[in-house]
Amino acid sequence: MDTRINKYLSQVGFCSRREADKLIDQGRVTVNNNVIVSHGYKVTSSDIIKVDSEKIRNNVKERTYLIFNKPRGIVCTTDTEKEEKNIIEFINYKKRIFPIGRLDKMSEGLIFLTDDGDIVNRILRSRYMHEKEYLVTVNKKINHDFLKKMSNGIPILGTITKKCDLKYINDYQFKIILTQGLNRQIRRMCDYLGFKVKKLERIRIMNVKLDIPRGKWRLFSNTEIKELKKLL
Repeated sequence: MDTRINKYLSQVGFCSRREADKLIDQGRVTVNNNVIVSHGYKVTSSDIIKVDSEKIRNNVKERTYLIFNKPRGIVCTTDTEKEEKNIIEFINYKKRIFPIGRLDKMSEGLIFLTDDGDIVNRILRSRYMHEKEYLVTVNKKINHDFLKKMSNGIPILGTITKKCDLKYINDYQFKIILTQGLNRQIRRMCDYLGFKVKKLERIRIMNVKLDIPRGKWRLFSNTEIKELKKLL
């Protein structure tokens, strides 16, 4: 059965489809010793597929799902050569895994890592409206007008952010639940209204709440895996 090369690399647990597309664009993927330039190139089980001359084998028996509490200063990338403080080397897990989505370098909190490329794509697709909750600390006092404007949508990156739920915590903190993942979305939304984010922590993704110390990770429980897949 023919499979798109980017999907194949995610299915065998090598990387996410997004990362696969980057590898293809960089000319690092070959099929039968030919460099692939198309994300949609079709491969079969008999093809010899390599990334950076390393043969890719479809030998994943059991998928891995990790929950990590990312500290500030750690970058969510699998490119361990270009970025010294990267999430992969920080966790140093025994097998190849990759992050689901991103938290920018100065943000902290909950992020998933896995070798299951299919689940990555289902979580990241914004049309499924998967919730992500954040605790945000800003540099000056917030008020009702700020909360109302943030929740109704802010013009950033050539679009209007989707309506979202906000909860006042104190004069300098609020919680926000997003179902989309624009680049540095919360920071850009606050900037538009004249506020600077001093601390940004993700505390929930879908059914999973942050419950481990900063810089630590744990495996998903069987119950969490079942609930997550049910939501997907």
